Amino acid sequence: MVVVSPTLISKHISRSELLRKAYEILESDDEVQELIKMANIMAVGRLRYNDHGIVHSRIVSGSALELFEILLKAGIKPTTIAYGTAKDLEEAKLVVLLAAYLHDIGNAVHRVNHEMIGALLAKDILDRLIPEVIPSIGSRKYLLRQEVMHAIYATEMNTRALTMEAGVVTIADGTDMAEGRARIPYKLGKLDMHAVSAISIKKVEILEGRERPARIEVHMNDKAGLFQIEAVLKPKIMTSGLDKHIEIYVRNEEEHLKVFP
Repeated sequence: MVVVSPTLISKHISRSELLRKAYEILESDDEVQELIKMANIMAVGRLRYNDHGIVHSRIVSGSALELFEILLKAGIKPTTIAYGTAKDLEEAKLVVLLAAYLHDIGNAVHRVNHEMIGALLAKDILDRLIPEVIPSIGSRKYLLRQEVMHAIYATEMNTRALTMEAGVVTIADGTDMAEGRARIPYKLGKLDMHAVSAISIKKVEILEGRERPARIEVHMNDKAGLFQIEAVLKPKIMTSGLDKHIEIYVRNEEEHLKVFP
């Protein structure tokens, strides 16, 4: 089992030269970094929401790749490979990484419709960055670009993900909920159900499942944390296209319960 954290991404880029190169480019690109910084200015500084910045990008990237690998091991074929938009597994993983890392940049414009805005903002960035990662890619960069844009757009709560790659990014976005990092934006300094449920969650783990391929285990010190699972994580799973492959367990000092399916 692995803990959802900002360092999980290191595990995945250490195994792949392509992912390592892509991650280093993302981390050093001025436009990408300033968009993520501006997204957090909008979310935290102006709307007084919880974090939507660089730490969240790193967390979602690692979580998405972890889910992707577990599902691969279970025999689930990446959609980009099935349809020929990616030529191999490394390119499929690249789609996941790019989408996960960039998925919140639309907040740099506004929180409203930020998933659609983010997909559109990503277009020119991807046109520029994908050939840096794969210099020989040629016109195929447009196929990968569109897969990434789709995955960013599909993180919207009511939008159905149409690829495995988009599905793991969507679910991974919902796993970043430990220690007050809930994916329901709550007003900082305001004590309500959103805030109480967020601070109740202490750790999230991703591991192979018991009845289904992948399990998400949420550790909490108060059942108020169930609100985050019901309001964010489960709806994201239900629009991910991967709902039949995921189970959720909750653990606290007294109980270890399956809450999905």
